[in-house]
Amino acid sequence: MNANLTNRWGNRAIFGATVLAAIVWVAPLLWILALSFKPNELLAQRTDILFAPPYTLKNYSDILGTSLVFRWIVNSCVVAFAQTILVLVLSSLAGYGFARTEFPGKTWLYRLVLAGLAVPQTAVVIPLHRMFADWGLHNSYPGLILPGLAAPFGVFLMTQYFKAIPRDLEEAALLDNASRWTVFTRVILPLSLPAQATLGIVTFLGAWNDYLWPLISATQSDHYTLTLGLASTQTNFAQSEGLGFLMAQAVFAAAPVLVLYAFFQQYIVAAVAGARVRSA
Repeated sequence: MNANLTNRWGNRAIFGATVLAAIVWVAPLLWILALSFKPNELLAQRTDILFAPPYTLKNYSDILGTSLVFRWIVNSCVVAFAQTILVLVLSSLAGYGFARTEFPGKTWLYRLVLAGLAVPQTAVVIPLHRMFADWGLHNSYPGLILPGLAAPFGVFLMTQYFKAIPRDLEEAALLDNASRWTVFTRVILPLSLPAQATLGIVTFLGAWNDYLWPLISATQSDHYTLTLGLASTQTNFAQSEGLGFLMAQAVFAAAPVLVLYAFFQQYIVAAVAGARVRSA
């Protein structure tokens, strides 16, 4: 009886802590969303009236009224989806090679890839800028996409996930005269959907929100990504007169990522739990 009572109170405490953590995490998002529907003139005076009138859609209409905003959306979609697909392909191939094959220097090469996790983006900005300038790739889709393909985290994630897949499945397919490529595409990849979904979300989120490299590579407004383009419309972030417009920019830029995360969250949870999510 005492044990059951203790477990019940323990579960309630965990539930309460989870709810509290969720409120702490969601509160700033609700604050940003509420401010985005407030007139900038009101926010210049006070910001404590969140869910009371007046409301306005002017902040969003100002964003949609920007002449190049839809071009920026297209640029962000092309860059984010291209980076995500290419990183998934390259990381899966490299991860399978490290996890399932043997070749000379594999251990040292894998360590070299992992060393890339310790290199910050800012440390390679200048070499990348000079390299892409010499190749004439600035203000182009390849110039925005290619730097994001170096993804040591993706290689590490896929390698570890492939190692956890039982070898019996692969060996059974090989005994049936399946080629290595068939085993990879028909057996291993379907089992790695949770890891791929997790890596895809992380890659897409990083590409969509990237500001530093597009700021360097895209010097023409028609080549801006959405993050860079929206930032260019805000003349002074320190002025509270544009606070509502600034919050609307944040909501506008974050909405696609939230929708994508909501769609793939079951795979992310499965990857963290080490389980397989079967497609319907």
